[in-house]
Amino acid sequence: MRMPQEPLHIEDVAGTPAGQRLLRLSGPVLLNNFFQFQSLIRASTSPVLILDLAQVPYIDSAGIGALVGAYVNHQKDGRRLALVGVTDRVRSAMQVTHVEQFFRFYDTLAAAQAGLAAA
Repeated sequence: MRMPQEPLHIEDVAGTPAGQRLLRLSGPVLLNNFFQFQSLIRASTSPVLILDLAQVPYIDSAGIGALVGAYVNHQKDGRRLALVGVTDRVRSAMQVTHVEQFFRFYDTLAAAQAGLAAA
C-alpha cells in the first residue's frame, strides 16, 4: 500500500526559551520528503532540540533514520533531544525498529520544556 504523497511541513517555532529550539512537523516523514528535516536537524546547534511530532501521522524507515541521526549528533555534542506528542502509530514504528529507547518522549511541549530545563 502506497502512502499518499503528502508534503512535510516544518515550522521553526520562534519564542522558545533560550537554548531551546522547537521544530513542529506536520505531515508524514518519508524518504521522499525528509531531506529538509534532516538538514535542519544537522544544522541545529542549540543545546536542546525539541521535535513536536503531534501532527505526524506516519514515519517510514528513512524518517526514523533521520531521528536516530539527530539523536547521535546531539549525544556526541552533549546536547539533548526530545520528542513531543508522538502518535501511537509513529511510536509503534519506533518500537518495531528498536530505536524507541534512544529518545525522551513527552506528551506536551510544556512537559518537555520543564523536563529538559530540570535535566
